[in-house]
Amino acid sequence: MISSRRGVLGAGAALLAGLAAPRVFASAAAPVVIRMTAGMRGEHVAFDPLGIAVEPGAVVRWVCEGETHTSTAYKNRIPKDAVPWDSGYLLPGKTFEVRLEIPGVYDYFCRPHHAAGMVGRIVVGAVSAEPDYPDSGVPAIARRTFPSVAEILKRGRV
Repeated sequence: MISSRRGVLGAGAALLAGLAAPRVFASAAAPVVIRMTAGMRGEHVAFDPLGIAVEPGAVVRWVCEGETHTSTAYKNRIPKDAVPWDSGYLLPGKTFEVRLEIPGVYDYFCRPHHAAGMVGRIVVGAVSAEPDYPDSGVPAIARRTFPSVAEILKRGRV
């Protein structure tokens, strides 16, 4: 095949124009999934992953497995301007989603399993320090369960 200089230059210009053009995506990125789990007899309740790092605007989807759970934000353990959420009771197979726009640390829990330490943490965006959140209303076992912000940012998911 013989290529002309003009044809090669034209193809190169089209390629560069395509690279410079804004990208249009057919759909938003897939939600980040957090499983709500329990052992065979209802023991070992947990969010999986326990901690996760996401970019602002990410959609987080909780998937209920095994037994009834909730995803409930602590009102005093999320960024100041963020809106707390409560999924209500979810039966196995049901899901709940939240879009997290405001950077910061979001701590949440499962209402029926709070006393058992079923909590989770989401770090949205670049966070440079542990939050100075109050411990009131958080059982001691739950306070010990939260992974550190540094560990979440280092590993991406804990």
